[in-house]
Amino acid sequence: MEFKDLIWSNWQDGVASSPKFDNGFELSIIAGPGKYSSPKDESNSPDDFSSFEVAIFNPQGDWATNEFFPDHGDDVIGWQSREDINNLIKKTNLVTV
Repeated sequence: MEFKDLIWSNWQDGVASSPKFDNGFELSIIAGPGKYSSPKDESNSPDDFSSFEVAIFNPQGDWATNEFFPDHGDDVIGWQSREDINNLIKKTNLVTV
């Protein structure tokens, strides 16, 4: 799976995708007004955004973002490019539980 394969829905004047992997991990990828994304405009297409806000959840549904970004100290990571998200998809999908 890559960014280009994500399924998007409209969410809070922006867009959202929540791919879940066979290992139980899930990503939350969003963009729109009030999100750590750019631009901060309203849109119903991921093509209109250059960066996205991302969170990671473990198989129990708990925040796991800090497991992947230990120096960040927050539950979400902002301004992630398509390439960043592709790398995170690979990394998340490889975790064994």
